[in-house]
Amino acid sequence: MNTALNEPLQKYDDASAIRDILDQQRDSFNLDGYPDIKIRLNRLDRLAKLLKENKVLISEAICSDFSNRSNFENVVFDVLAVLESIKYLRKRTAGWMKPDNRGANFPLNLFGAKAQVFYQPLGVIGIMAPWNFPSNLIFSPLANVLSAGNRAILKPSEVTPATSALIAELVPKYFAAEEVSVVTGGQETSAAFSAQPFDHLIFTGAPSIAKHVMRAAAENLVPLTLELGGKCPVVLGRDANMKSAVERIMTFKTLNSGQICLAPDYTFMKKEQVPEFIELCKKYVKDTFGTLSTNDDYCSIINPRHRARIVGYLDDAKQRGTEIIPLSDDIGLEKHADHHKLAPSLVIDPAYDSKIMTEEIFGPALPVKTYENISEVIDYINAGERPLALYYFGHSKQESELLKTNTTSGGMVVNDVAAHILQDNLPFGGVGNSGMGCYHGFDGFRQFSHAKAYYKQGAISLTSFLKAPRSNAVLKVFEKIMG
Repeated sequence: MNTALNEPLQKYDDASAIRDILDQQRDSFNLDGYPDIKIRLNRLDRLAKLLKENKVLISEAICSDFSNRSNFENVVFDVLAVLESIKYLRKRTAGWMKPDNRGANFPLNLFGAKAQVFYQPLGVIGIMAPWNFPSNLIFSPLANVLSAGNRAILKPSEVTPATSALIAELVPKYFAAEEVSVVTGGQETSAAFSAQPFDHLIFTGAPSIAKHVMRAAAENLVPLTLELGGKCPVVLGRDANMKSAVERIMTFKTLNSGQICLAPDYTFMKKEQVPEFIELCKKYVKDTFGTLSTNDDYCSIINPRHRARIVGYLDDAKQRGTEIIPLSDDIGLEKHADHHKLAPSLVIDPAYDSKIMTEEIFGPALPVKTYENISEVIDYINAGERPLALYYFGHSKQESELLKTNTTSGGMVVNDVAAHILQDNLPFGGVGNSGMGCYHGFDGFRQFSHAKAYYKQGAISLTSFLKAPRSNAVLKVFEKIMG
């Protein structure tokens, strides 16, 4: 393999330039043959080294793109979370590479036949990342792709130009062009990228964009992993610990200012719980952040356009007569702050057809709905698009079981929010409108591998019994064995 490091890539609006990179990687993949465990671990180690040696630069770039995002959030979620996943992959990849013995059918198993599944690398994987966690959501799937023995071409988001430029600068210092390459650019580049004949394509982003990606990928029959968003519901049972629930809900609703695909998007609770919920939310924001406008721990909305989008949802609810409760009075709807921040707010009992209840919020606004019976909640969730996650707070095994078995979501967490994404032994992915396919751990290894059926015949083959002329006696033997 040619180990010369590739030059940083700038912008690729020309589909042929992206295709040249893909062809280079595919030729190298075919020439080098099956990558052993040493090669895979070496690539994982280099990815870990990239993150460790450049965490300060990564944090600075992300902060620049957001105007304000804390170093803590940048390092923990965009660097350390990926390193933790790499450690998990390093320990287990060798075991996953071993053939999975399935056992041949009777009676051939008695004569030495063997049936196995061999997990084989797919080849060249395209990775299209979003802007909300611009390092994590490009390097985390890359770790799974490398564990499975593949090559990769990365397309970071144009919404975070500083981070994307840094990724394009750093990757060539740790990987050869035929191993991992980076393509940067805007919407035209993204369109050209999704139209390439990859062996697999992973896209993380909005469902509306995913439809365009799917159409482009369909032209080449490229298999897809789609990690999308959706409206993740929170259900509070009657016996929920309100103080604990509010702390966990609001932590993830204010983390990254709610710009997280797994952030709570709306809540269901009993009517009598609403006053306490409101007061605890106010207290949480006051005690945690104080003044939001000058607090570096409170993240900016990524840009003015997205801030205006969220404000538009709130304005729509307000015009319908819905009560909106700001959880801080220094950067409300009318009070703009530097760095386009937006205070968290509660939207009390908005209409089901309002924008804030029909569109993914992806920001610090939280609708509060009430219910009488858990069946109402189940019916409402099932009437909409399937969410990426569902959260239940309470201690009723019956309610928890009803939600688990009678609603469909990418994942479900009881008495916490988004905790499942930290479990590398669980798959992470959506269903329906919230995505298809999954990654993390073995599920990621399997997603980016081809499960090849491998069968080795034993001393006896059925061929001699299948060839003509065929007798009734042989038919009766088959009827006895197979019938």
